[in-house]
Amino acid sequence: MAAMIGHQDAEKAFLEAWQGGRIHHAWLLAGPQGMGKGAFAERVARFLVTHGRSGEGEAIPLDDRGDDAAARLVDAGNHPETLRLARQPKDKSKDLARNITIEQIRQMIRRLHLSLSLGEWRVIIVDAVDDLETDGANALLKTLEEPPAKTLFLLVSHSPGRLLPTIRSRCRTLRFQPVARDAMTTWLHELRPMIEMDELRAIVAASGGVPGKALALIDSDVAVMEKKLMAIATSGDPENRLREALAREVGGTSNRARLELVIDIVPGLLSRIARERPIAEIAPILAQWDRVQRTVRDAIRGSYDGAMVGFEIGNCLAELAPRPERAAR
Repeated sequence: MAAMIGHQDAEKAFLEAWQGGRIHHAWLLAGPQGMGKGAFAERVARFLVTHGRSGEGEAIPLDDRGDDAAARLVDAGNHPETLRLARQPKDKSKDLARNITIEQIRQMIRRLHLSLSLGEWRVIIVDAVDDLETDGANALLKTLEEPPAKTLFLLVSHSPGRLLPTIRSRCRTLRFQPVARDAMTTWLHELRPMIEMDELRAIVAASGGVPGKALALIDSDVAVMEKKLMAIATSGDPENRLREALAREVGGTSNRARLELVIDIVPGLLSRIARERPIAEIAPILAQWDRVQRTVRDAIRGSYDGAMVGFEIGNCLAELAPRPERAAR
């Protein structure tokens, strides 16, 4: 199986347009973050600058190397006809700016006035177009309304509904949908064959069909965190020790990734508990899931205290512990 997953429909749509000589000037790559939309944009850019004119019905895979000299420039990151716009580091720090700025768009527009120096296509990747500040979005729109010849725009969007409707209307949309569980499980098993299948299935369930999130969950050691959460749900944590440890582990800005991991794991964990309990006990489990969702929503609206969110999620799980009277039946 290919290293990329979830790109099949997008590949087919683009290659059909290329083979038919009718490439739209702007493509909106829309879908959840972590679907590999940026990687797909890079593959399309590489294909165009190494192949040039349309294939006239010729069936060529998207990852075909094409012209070797152009491919070497792409490999080195030096091809003159590919331009990438993304948020840049602030000052000398590693933190990224909040937006893609109007000045970045203006620099891109100045590039568009220059003649092509190599090949037959110029490709502009904006990753992500959601990050454009208002003036930048308006400037990009004007360029999309009057696009230069032989210039392709690839706009990556995690939230296409937030874009200017006029930008969306100028683009052909390629939608990247979450991957089915069976396909994701097979793909991950081929990538990481040493992971136990039970753990792999838990990762797939927590990922929501998003490959990038699944890989992040693997790197976050989801099995260890899942055991900690399950310990709270089975014991009830009567002395609060497990919940306090969880709060410390996910509290603070440096532990944000661990908190997001917990939030990702909990739905699958509650689903597993529900399958193991009698039907009469399903309602309390659903009530705790609603409580978890409210906790996360309130935290996002407020100051997002990770320790508080972690402890409250622990409280929800502790409520599901078997009670003595229940065990005696």
